Order: sequence, then structure tokens, then C-alpha cells
Amino acid sequence: MSETCPWSLLYNFPRMNKVVASSDEAVRDISDGATIMIGGFGLCGIPENLIRALVRRGAKNFTTVSNNVGVDGFGMGLLLANGQIRRHIGTYVGENKLLEQMVLEKKIDLELVPQGTFSERIRAGGAGIPAFYTPTGAGTVVAENKEARQFEGRTYLMERALKADFALVKAWKGDKWGNLVYRKTARNFNPLMATAARVTIAEVEHLVEVGELEPDCVHTPGIYVKRIFQGELYERRIERRTVKKTGSN
Repeated sequence: MSETCPWSLLYNFPRMNKVVASSDEAVRDISDGATIMIGGFGLCGIPENLIRALVRRGAKNFTTVSNNVGVDGFGMGLLLANGQIRRHIGTYVGENKLLEQMVLEKKIDLELVPQGTFSERIRAGGAGIPAFYTPTGAGTVVAENKEARQFEGRTYLMERALKADFALVKAWKGDKWGNLVYRKTARNFNPLMATAARVTIAEVEHLVEVGELEPDCVHTPGIYVKRIFQGELYERRIERRTVKKTGSN
């Protein structure tokens, strides 16, 4: 029997080069009509560099899957203003006047999904589960045109999984094999989306060598990631800051 350690064979095995030089190179093949998952919750944990690169690329008629659509003039709001989104699937559409206007003028197709159902639809897509049943939305407009079944005396709706051509995710750290670590609330939908697309593209604040990440701290294994690069500019905006005057109720 060979005395060679199997792990040494693993780490010496040739790997695909996943590192790309820039956000523009990362989105080079995202074309008209693509379905794209975009990580983030509000403006927290959004792939800022990849969104700007998509705006520069100019491809249109996207179906986007994201919690919200950014705000006017930032995040996914840039894609919206550039006329690149044809349909959006998400859970929250507040704080974006342009989106409201486009919905009222029927210039965009909007599908609102309860947030828990939204998460599970993405998780199911990544797990290869085509559909599942949930009681959320039964008896409301959410139930329109959906199959309903009774389980233990309660009505459940069938919800279909969500998958995408591309997932654009943002992590705090990543290594050159695509293993990702997210930081605090910036994790949000990013790990789920990374599993549910044909091509997952990750931008990271810190790109490190293989072996520098503690294995127990990895949230997204590199097997899900096809491309990775280190982002250049992060504004890290917040949506709203309210300051209460001293002594006010």
C-alpha cells in the first residue's frame, strides 16, 4: 500500500482557475434574457461591483431574483434605471420610487413572495427539490393560480423552486478555489443563492490563498462557485437612518 497521504493527492490535484481579474470579466457571458439571483437584504451584502459591471455590460430583459430591488440610484436600482430588468421576483419593494412607477405603468412584471417562502424556494432549487407545500399565503391573493391541498385539516399551497442561470453573491472572504465566508448580517440570502444557479459568481472583500480559511468557518463550499474576484469599491450604504430628538417620544 502506498504511504502517500490521500489528502496530499487531493491538494495536488489540478484545479480549474476560478479567479477572474475584474467584475467586467466575471459577467462577460451574461446575456439578454438571463435569470439572475442577486444576494443581499436591503443594501446589506449586495454584490456592488457585479451590479455596476452588469450596468456597463448593458444586457437587458433580465429576470432578477432578489429580496428587493435596491434603492433609487444605488444597488439594483441602477439596473432598474437602465431598463435592464423585465421581471422581478422578490419580497420587498419599498423605498424605490422608480420601481413603484414602473409597476403602475406596467413596464415591469413584479412577483411578490412571502419572505420565508422566498427563502425556501431558493433552498429547494439548490437542493434539487422541484416544489413543496407551505401554509403561508393560503386564503390570500398569494394563493391565486396555485395548487392547494389539505394536510391534517390545514390548507397548504404548492410553491415551485427557484433556480437561475447566474447567481451574483458577495462574501467577506474567499479563497482561490471559491470557498466563501460571509460576515454577520451580510450573509442573508447569499449562501442559498450560491447553490441554486448554473453559474455562481462571487465577489469578495478579501481574496486569500487556498488553506488560509478555517474549514469550519466556510459557509459556501467552493464546489458551488465558478468565478471569484476581489471587489474594488464598497460604499456599504444603509437605506435609512432615523435620529430621534432628545426628549421626544
